[in-house]
Amino acid sequence: MAFPDSFMQDLKARSDIVDTVSSYVNLKRRGKNYLGLCPFHNEKTPSFNVNPDGGYFHCFGCGAGGDVITFIERIENLDYVEAVKLLAQRAGLQVPENNVDDSLSKLRLRIKEINRETARFYHSVLMSPEGRKGLEYFYGRGLSPQTIRHFGLGYAPENRFALVNHLKEKRYSESEMIQANVAFKGRSGGAVDRFYGRVMFPIIDLSGTVVAFGGRALGDEKPKYINTSDTPVYKKSHGLFAMNFAKNTTSGQLILAEGYMDVISLHAAGFTNAIASLGTALTPDQARIISKYAREVIICYDSDQAGQTAAQRAIPILRETGLNVRVMAVPGNKDPDEFIRSNGKDGPAMFRNLIENSGNDVEYQLQKLRIQYDLSTADGSVRFLTDACTVLANIENDIERNVYAGKLSSELNVDKSAILNQTSKLMKQKFRQYTKKQNQNRAKELSGINDNINTEKRRHLRAANAEENVIRFLMKHPDAKGRIENALKPEDFVTEFNRRVYRSIIGSIDRTGTVSLSDFSGEYTSEEMSAITKIIATEMASITLDDVNRNIEMIRAGGYSARAEDIKNFTDDQMIEYLNSLKNRKK
Repeated sequence: MAFPDSFMQDLKARSDIVDTVSSYVNLKRRGKNYLGLCPFHNEKTPSFNVNPDGGYFHCFGCGAGGDVITFIERIENLDYVEAVKLLAQRAGLQVPENNVDDSLSKLRLRIKEINRETARFYHSVLMSPEGRKGLEYFYGRGLSPQTIRHFGLGYAPENRFALVNHLKEKRYSESEMIQANVAFKGRSGGAVDRFYGRVMFPIIDLSGTVVAFGGRALGDEKPKYINTSDTPVYKKSHGLFAMNFAKNTTSGQLILAEGYMDVISLHAAGFTNAIASLGTALTPDQARIISKYAREVIICYDSDQAGQTAAQRAIPILRETGLNVRVMAVPGNKDPDEFIRSNGKDGPAMFRNLIENSGNDVEYQLQKLRIQYDLSTADGSVRFLTDACTVLANIENDIERNVYAGKLSSELNVDKSAILNQTSKLMKQKFRQYTKKQNQNRAKELSGINDNINTEKRRHLRAANAEENVIRFLMKHPDAKGRIENALKPEDFVTEFNRRVYRSIIGSIDRTGTVSLSDFSGEYTSEEMSAITKIIATEMASITLDDVNRNIEMIRAGGYSARAEDIKNFTDDQMIEYLNSLKNRKK
């Protein structure tokens, strides 16, 4: 990326990675590094490390890593140029615009403009004679004109080219419409409206920008809902409907409902802290966003089996972010919208009463188990307690676990220690399973099987590991560049990805006399940055230049060392491959 070196050096100096990450993640110092719970995946034990000396972050759980720019890209869902601009704004720096390739930023801006114009178009259609069916639907669901305007609701006409033609008049290209996912390429090759004959719900991000849409069929068409797929400005796993309004709540509490209409009805009834996930089960990313704006979440899903299953899945995801979780049951198998409307003017007050009387997630899960068994029988009690211990085994807090063990002990006249012993066994079993899985993942990692960036590594494991050792050493000892470069040319590298990284390191040292991870963030994807960070973050015993020279010999030999102790352990196939590599090298 063509930002001047002087500007980037200044930006790095003013953008301390610990300070930046600390504004998103609770970090604690551990030796030279800082440790916290990873913001990019669910975890209970911190594995997210920030290394201030190296200027990088790395999660040993999910593998995410990079410099301060990569972190902002990931956490804010920005491209490289936008992340640099955000950091520069925070640092009080003027961003040089000349020669900067901001094509992706410009595309994102165009998509946002398309989304804004599309939302206006759908709303104008809704308020016209052509949108009569959509307006009747919203009025039939009890929405007022004020609520319809507040949420920017709309209607997509049945004409399959209505939006496309409108956007063409506004000078947007078909390619841009398709990338915004408001249109798709038809059989004839031209753009066709993605949404038609549906009421439309614009999805707005935390900054107030329209980033996507949800469309609901008015008849029996399948699917009932169609949602925008991921685009350069939208990730479904991050989105939360009405969070742009609910984030302003001062109660520290959010209501998590299932659908658009539930949320809109709740807002209209005065519950402006209601939100919903977007067309998918709740994700860890959504849970982390929720935890930034609330201390407690009330799950208010539909009372049917699908809703209850979704609630059970959401509970551990929300809990792992540190949120207090409560679950409310709406009587009569109704969803929140139906409940409020069916109770007329008393609906809001009755719904608030449901909130106040809702139990926490542990009580909810235990109650769901109680109704499955006949507790008047010994067999029913044993089966209930066995399953109840599974619930208790998921509670991290020792005091909380003891309290519930005591309640179950009193309820069923069973010794509390027996319940805690069974719970402890289940917790140890879970830990063994977790450890086994971690070891399996580690074995795959060492073998290169799981490496989706350097896909050649699994076929050239020894050479790839040697290449990584050279990269790691050179990143820490840029003064050795001359000696290493004389002995090892980029074309000597066996794997293309490591060859590319090696070239980048040499180029950076040639330009500035030094090298850091931030020198790469403009030319590598966030996934590639994670792979490079992993190489750098891997702890090694003190490696000398002699060790590096042996690794260089291994690379130039195609991945095999000529040392006797290595040759002695070769299989027949490895020996043949080694001899062939020597022949090729002589040629």
